[in-house]
Amino acid sequence: MNKARYTQEVPEDRRDILRILENHKKPVKVMILGGVDSGKTTLATFLANELLSLGFKVAVIDSDIGQKGILPPATISLGFPDVLFESFGEIKACKHYFVGSITPNQFFGEMIAGVKILTEEAEKKADVIIIDTTGLISGPGVELKRMKIETVKPDILIALQRTNELEPILKLFEGKIQIFRLKVSDRAKKFNREERREIRKEKWREYFKDSKTYTIDLTQLIISGTQLFQGEEINENEKSLLEALFKWLIIHGRKIGEKYFVIKADVANISRQVDKNVLQYFDFEKLSNLVLGLIGRDGFCLGLGILKFINFRDMRAEILTPLDEETMKNVREIRFGRIRVREDGEELGLLDRNAL
Repeated sequence: MNKARYTQEVPEDRRDILRILENHKKPVKVMILGGVDSGKTTLATFLANELLSLGFKVAVIDSDIGQKGILPPATISLGFPDVLFESFGEIKACKHYFVGSITPNQFFGEMIAGVKILTEEAEKKADVIIIDTTGLISGPGVELKRMKIETVKPDILIALQRTNELEPILKLFEGKIQIFRLKVSDRAKKFNREERREIRKEKWREYFKDSKTYTIDLTQLIISGTQLFQGEEINENEKSLLEALFKWLIIHGRKIGEKYFVIKADVANISRQVDKNVLQYFDFEKLSNLVLGLIGRDGFCLGLGILKFINFRDMRAEILTPLDEETMKNVREIRFGRIRVREDGEELGLLDRNAL
């Protein structure tokens, strides 16, 4: 289920990094950069275990939301392993930050905020904070990494490169942060898109395997990550006009400023011309199986849920989650994600950030 496993069979330059971390002023923040399948998590696992063996208090921040080792997916997680571990999957997180997607595209704010907040938590207790990152390192990924580094201010950057693919990021911090350039190990295994999807499927299934369904009163909670309940509910005249004009059944509608936002179902298969500056719509059926973040009073994610049904008239939702009843009592906010997943782990697709 996890691509990376603990091994002591590493190139010597990895041991050089270990010696530097051992003698560095504490606490020390280490951010590992690299493309997809470059061995970032393998290196993080090696360093964490070796530092634990030396008696240091280690924090691991898993922000590789597409290939999370620390469950659940779609979150950034912080853990403090206190014994040697074979893979990230064995680390029990103490804090999660909800992102709501398996790709950082369109979620730069959440990625940066999550890593920053969890790093601040880690600094309270750890000697060494190891930050594992996503493999998005080109195009918009350069800007994401730049902003993340500027915000988190790591003491050390470890760059795993095959050639010079990280240089557009690294040159921005030359002379400002201690940088170590390492070659990607010949042992690094490449996974194709389907293999990565299967790994995620197993992780989703593992996370939701002991779930139960709760009926939630939405009026008692803060709803975020969506415009579903912003503005004012449309009146019956507006609803009837829109239904007649577009041949829709409108299940829920809001007027947000001068723009309408509706949840609809089609009642006729016709071509429609919609001015998106005036009207935004979303299919009711796509709300089912949407991943939700169940957020506590402190803003951290207590766990994930899958939205099964939402009754807009009564403002109640059916949510499937592995959280127990006592933990559910601590949920203060429901945050909408942008990935749809079944409890058997099958991913049903990503939604655009602006869809909801």
